[in-house]
Amino acid sequence: MQLRFVGCGDAFGSGGRLNTCFHVSGRKANFLIDCGASALPALKRLEIDRGDIELILITHFHGDHFAGLPFFLLDAQFSRRMRPLTIAGPQGIERRLREVMEALFEHSSNTKPHFGLNVVELAPGQSRDFAAVNVTPYPVVHGESGGPFLAYRVAAEGRTLAYTADTEWTETLIPLAHGADLFIAEAYMYEKVVKNHLSLKTLEQHLPDIGAKRLVLTHMSDDMLSRLGEVEHLAAEDGMVLVF
Repeated sequence: MQLRFVGCGDAFGSGGRLNTCFHVSGRKANFLIDCGASALPALKRLEIDRGDIELILITHFHGDHFAGLPFFLLDAQFSRRMRPLTIAGPQGIERRLREVMEALFEHSSNTKPHFGLNVVELAPGQSRDFAAVNVTPYPVVHGESGGPFLAYRVAAEGRTLAYTADTEWTETLIPLAHGADLFIAEAYMYEKVVKNHLSLKTLEQHLPDIGAKRLVLTHMSDDMLSRLGEVEHLAAEDGMVLVF
């Protein structure tokens, strides 16, 4: 299994990083986690074949995680995509997708795609299988607007990936990532505790209980990026590839 950080930035493009979008591929699995506003040009720059992507998992409805979908879907329509696509995310995703399509490209939500498009709501704690990919959502804490907010534990091809999404510390992150082969964790701040986001020092206090095999940090603010020289953990960069 391979993960490529198509984009690993925050909502403000700190450090010049692009919006959140991770591409995971293996012998059978091929999916995205989140699809921020910059996802389509980033996928093209990395020469990732969008037509092979079968599943897009959305963690919440903020633009840096969700607003790339209209561009991805219109590109699929005009490039004559044939492979079916599933988009899965929190409760309300079908309505939210329709609204963002209309906001960015009027009348686009009424256009029937040439390919099969399935939009699926995910509920916390309820695992779902999407072909070779098993997804278990966990509730996380990221404010009032743009939710519900989900983190994902994903199992495919004998490997387990966990992703916190955007959240302040919550005890659900322990079962989310317990023993995972790869744990992608938000580290928005270095040590300052801010509402709705996770700091590295808070995360480090809980790493022994989590016991993930490998950790990589993402969604870092300027504060966090300025302290990377003091950090012993791997920090994501746009385009970086991890094999797990």
